[in-house]
Amino acid sequence: MPTTVVLAHFDDLLAGGLRELVEGDSSLTILAADVAHERISVVLNAHRPDVAILNLDALKTLAEVRELSIRHPDTRIVLLAGDPSQAQCVQLLALGASACLGRDTQSRDVLHAIHLASRGLQVTPRSTPGASRRSLATGQLLTPREAEVFPLLAQNRSNAQIAIELQVGIETVRTHASNVLRKLGVSSRRELAAAPAQQAVLEPRPASRRATLLR
Repeated sequence: MPTTVVLAHFDDLLAGGLRELVEGDSSLTILAADVAHERISVVLNAHRPDVAILNLDALKTLAEVRELSIRHPDTRIVLLAGDPSQAQCVQLLALGASACLGRDTQSRDVLHAIHLASRGLQVTPRSTPGASRRSLATGQLLTPREAEVFPLLAQNRSNAQIAIELQVGIETVRTHASNVLRKLGVSSRRELAAAPAQQAVLEPRPASRRATLLR
């Protein structure tokens, strides 16, 4: 069976090249293309593709990736962006994306990412030369549980509301919330809500569940 793909809306130049690339692989089938961002969830629900290639620049918040991955667990999300930072890619992978690629990624690597994603593997971002490792230091990364708390804090939810949402104790939420604020360098959840989503850096999933593509 071919791997089924849905393509989000991209600018004309990228959209044409991306569609031609996917159509040139006989093992891939496009179910829908040029899908507007606001219709992505509806189209995924209707077609249930193996892989959805989304435009990162169209996201209002990075937390949308987590929402889509929860709503459509059988669809793997591959994100394309102009020039995503390594920290941003790490965050997106932790939020549920299978791959985060820049627009300068070679064609064969885009196809590899699609195939790996369809098998339930994640593609780790390539380390950029000269990139700061300090921002990815272990002590500054959010754990997977903190990653779940983070978008709720950004919505200025109370500890009680978050505890109900995640079905955990309030003390547990208080601890995770404190860690998130400390690691992101903000003093309150109101300040967090006003900060760019890209500031959060999340701890990668265990290596056994990831596949390295770009190095």
